[in-house]
Amino acid sequence: MKTQNAEHTAHQNAKQKVELRIHLFTYLAVNTLLAIINLTLSPGYVWVIWPILGWGIGLASHALNVHFATNSSLKDRMIEREKEKLAKRRSVN
Repeated sequence: MKTQNAEHTAHQNAKQKVELRIHLFTYLAVNTLLAIINLTLSPGYVWVIWPILGWGIGLASHALNVHFATNSSLKDRMIEREKEKLAKRRSVN
């Protein structure tokens, strides 16, 4: 049973990392195209910065989520800390 859970977790982590790479590639491709359009058609006003920043925030959020979701040692340490806090609260009460 534990082996199946570990395998499932490994597949989920790999899937999340692939999805992040697809998101990054799409971000780079679309924003490069937008930058070319912007600098070709209206070089006086650089509006491409707004979609780059907005989408970049979403991409950074996605990357952080994947990093923390797939970093099992960090997750395990956080779980242990929470267990310790709960144990302390129970012993006080």
